[in-house]
Amino acid sequence: MSLLRNVLAVQLSRVPVRLMSGQLGDLGSGAGKGGGGGGSIRSAGGSFGKLEAANEEEYFYKQQREQLKQLKGELHGEIIFHEEQIQRHQEAIERHKKRVSDIEHK
Repeated sequence: MSLLRNVLAVQLSRVPVRLMSGQLGDLGSGAGKGGGGGGSIRSAGGSFGKLEAANEEEYFYKQQREQLKQLKGELHGEIIFHEEQIQRHQEAIERHKKRVSDIEHK
């Protein structure tokens, strides 16, 4: 074991190592650290990023416009349904009032 230790010590002493303070930066930071990898072309900016952002905005704008069309159609259907319900309820109210008046006249 001690022979191996001596060989490693000799090998390591031959490697020139010059470290100055601040040369390494923050330990544990950098590209190799797992957490904040490369990012996308969009986040990098430039012409490709702008093009991708514009395409995304157009896609989401079209998608939102389509959803709003569907919502408008559904709300229009709900309005018609409730108007018909109001009409049925008004007719039922009139029938009940007529029955009450018929009962009172007897």
